[in-house]
Amino acid sequence: MPALAYVSLGSNIGDSLSNLQQAIRLLDETAGVKVKSVSSVYETDPVGYEDQQVFLNIAAGVETNLSPDELLVRCLEIEQTLGRERVIRWGPRAIDLDVLLYDDEQLETERLTIPHPRMHERSFVLVPLLELNPSLIHPVLHQPFSELLTDTSGVRLFKETERQKPEVFLSL
Repeated sequence: MPALAYVSLGSNIGDSLSNLQQAIRLLDETAGVKVKSVSSVYETDPVGYEDQQVFLNIAAGVETNLSPDELLVRCLEIEQTLGRERVIRWGPRAIDLDVLLYDDEQLETERLTIPHPRMHERSFVLVPLLELNPSLIHPVLHQPFSELLTDTSGVRLFKETERQKPEVFLSL
């Protein structure tokens, strides 16, 4: 039976909306992965390294037969395909894909930690994620993500859309 995973996507270099759209398409075209839901697009202020342009962020819910590590590898391949360069930590990027959740699993390896270790601190991750599933509970903290989201300043709806089916997002 496929697992339900959530992926966060962000971009602030080039045509960010197109970068997100291409990343979703590549993820959906991956054998063993089916994009089931895509959040609205949010414009978000940079966090960490703040001397850069605003980001566009979304979250996607995917059903997958890939293992968590295989899903991570595919996300990294998509980043590379779309021109991601890792120069400055938390710096500008054409595309960023992070595996946030994988069913209710808890995993920590050298390459991957699930749930994503800082997701509960980042409104640019939680706002789109909660749009997809408002009842999600953090598998380690055992708290609803909705209670962990305490500050939404710096996160604005980019385009007036309701929750979208993946095929609607892919046709933007």
